[in-house]
Amino acid sequence: MPEDERSPRPVVVSQHRDEAVLAALAYGKVELVGRIPWSSNATFLVGLRHGNLELPAIYKPERGERPLWDFPRGLWRREVAAYELDAFLGWGLVPPTAPRRDGPLGPGSVQLCVEARRDAQYFTLVEQPRYYGALRKVAAFDLIANNADRKGGHCLLDRDGHIWAIDNGLCFHSLPKLRTVIWDFAGEPIGDDVLATVEPLALGVAPEALPGLLGGSEVAALKQRAAAVLESRVFPEPSGDFPYPWPLV
Repeated sequence: MPEDERSPRPVVVSQHRDEAVLAALAYGKVELVGRIPWSSNATFLVGLRHGNLELPAIYKPERGERPLWDFPRGLWRREVAAYELDAFLGWGLVPPTAPRRDGPLGPGSVQLCVEARRDAQYFTLVEQPRYYGALRKVAAFDLIANNADRKGGHCLLDRDGHIWAIDNGLCFHSLPKLRTVIWDFAGEPIGDDVLATVEPLALGVAPEALPGLLGGSEVAALKQRAAAVLESRVFPEPSGDFPYPWPLV
């Protein structure tokens, strides 16, 4: 098969903020490969080429979003904001993600495609204590980011045993919106190691990119949630009328 007809090969990101990968996501040539059929919004697998680097990515264009009553259009900005928050915290949960204004279907987010095990998702991972540390970080991330849609299938396990948290478009609302399947750690201490990385955010230091991606009230609410987490120091119990997403996976 000619070199230019081969599908891009997955790459191994040695550091969470791999500048070569981020450059490819932001500036690489984009080739549509196919649509992801099970996604609620139009989501596409694409191939990226930038210099000598080829990699697969997930492209979420704004024009493919279904309107929501409680979130404005442009959910892709929240996908990028989730990566920026995760990189700021240094937790390595959200795959590298960048904005693309020049995508083949218009503005959207482009995220490194994780080569995940098909037999793994939250409900299988939580049965294995060796993954508790990573899953607790996902729970803490969702609490701070105010994730309104953490399904079990949004927790991926790659071939190296690393857990990733994807599909973060319904985050950062200024009103309480937490809906998640991760309630197994409710009432337990969050952990000093996690809280130490949250402290700068609680003191008002936010990722520099967030004001260009979120509203001012949303950035302020993010800092307030971080401060509340730092004060409570425990994972909350489920509350409200609908604390779980649907479907669960």
